[in-house]
Amino acid sequence: MAGLAVAAWLFDGIRVEGADWQHQLPPLLGAAVLLGLVSTLVEPVVKFFSFPVIILTIGLFLLVINALMLLLTSWLAEQFDVGFHVEGFWTALFGSVIITLVGSFTRAIVDDDKDRS
Repeated sequence: MAGLAVAAWLFDGIRVEGADWQHQLPPLLGAAVLLGLVSTLVEPVVKFFSFPVIILTIGLFLLVINALMLLLTSWLAEQFDVGFHVEGFWTALFGSVIITLVGSFTRAIVDDDKDRS
């Protein structure tokens, strides 16, 4: 959810409905749930079938897959009237990079806190 919020803040092509941050929380939560479902159910299948292309591009095709998963999340959000939209492939590509970086940073902080306990 934090990654989606940062990506929406950085890119004009990623929009979350709501006048202020309190009203944007439900659409962000809905989009985060949809992205989690897409990442769990669809992304492994796409990666399996595109494995040769991933190998040929030395893993760079994973960026394309992540962008497509974000676009699919945006499409699903529109179907369920969640209030989340991504415009275009390039916005999705850069947005997915930001979401991945923020997610990695967040996981590093949470894992670090678990190690201290």
